[in-house]
Amino acid sequence: MKAMVLKSLCNLKENQSPLEHMELPVPVPTETEILLKVSTCGVCHTELDEIEGRTPPQQFPVVLGHQVVGRIETMGSKVSSFKTGDRVGVAWIFSACGKCKFCLSDHENLCSSFEATGRDANGGYAQYMTVAENFAYAIQELFSDEEAAPLLCAGAIGYRSLRLTGLKDGERLGLTGFGASGHLVLKMVKHRYPNTEVFVFARNVAERTFALGLGAIWAGDTKDQAPDKLDSIIDTTPAWEPVVGALANLDSGGRLVINAIRKEGDKQSLLNLDYPLHLWQEKEIKSVANITRRDVTEFLSLAAEMDLKPEIQVFALEQVNEALLELKAGKIRGAKVLKID
Repeated sequence: MKAMVLKSLCNLKENQSPLEHMELPVPVPTETEILLKVSTCGVCHTELDEIEGRTPPQQFPVVLGHQVVGRIETMGSKVSSFKTGDRVGVAWIFSACGKCKFCLSDHENLCSSFEATGRDANGGYAQYMTVAENFAYAIQELFSDEEAAPLLCAGAIGYRSLRLTGLKDGERLGLTGFGASGHLVLKMVKHRYPNTEVFVFARNVAERTFALGLGAIWAGDTKDQAPDKLDSIIDTTPAWEPVVGALANLDSGGRLVINAIRKEGDKQSLLNLDYPLHLWQEKEIKSVANITRRDVTEFLSLAAEMDLKPEIQVFALEQVNEALLELKAGKIRGAKVLKID
């Protein structure tokens, strides 16, 4: 099968083609797995973290990609949830132990044995992949393959982030960064919280214009002060500096939810925090760690209910390096999706 493969960690400023084309054997499913013929796979900023070593794969070569849509080609003898030909998706969560206190309480995203699709196991930047049936999700017919792919990560992680804010209708919400996840969160908020005003912070003027077009009440730079204090803010940026700006925009008792697996830059550097301005008055910071199967299932149902269609840019599998470099450069409008022949 055709695959775009990461063979070693690299710096994208020095290597403009981090993924290489390889011909790999088609994987064989175990008795509890399905073999998926991949049709589309979303491109996520987390892939940049994998390539540059902030959340590195454990072995090489590895096939990246964790927003996967395709149809079941074959399956193991003990698979009972699906049949051949079914269209399913695979998200960031590839597996968990199923036995620890986190798994037994629907928090398998915190399991110490958590494995990520496209990092700890081969993902969707290829023509085929395998996954356990319990970690695959039926895709509703109203979504095309290209539309469905971003829902599996950008949408599901955005849904979890929004849930973790504890937002109530009428409270003000900020979104720091406005890419694949941010634009889906804005659409969710307009549907679920019609009286909530959304304020967007983004470096790129095009992203700010995009946000206003989707219904944001205000859009400014990540260093700007919003016209009103905000009850909750979701940060989806890869950098540290916007976190400080977000804290300054929170109202007393507000909560900042950081939707990022890793942040770029020197991890030893101190945030330039001013305690009275940024943290006093019982402000909270909460991180998002991966997603659960519940997040994916509930979000796909919500997306179908509201006919949520992401804004997408489609690339051929062979153009994946181009898509990754655009992400690195901040050239973002909606979600980037690979179409696999």
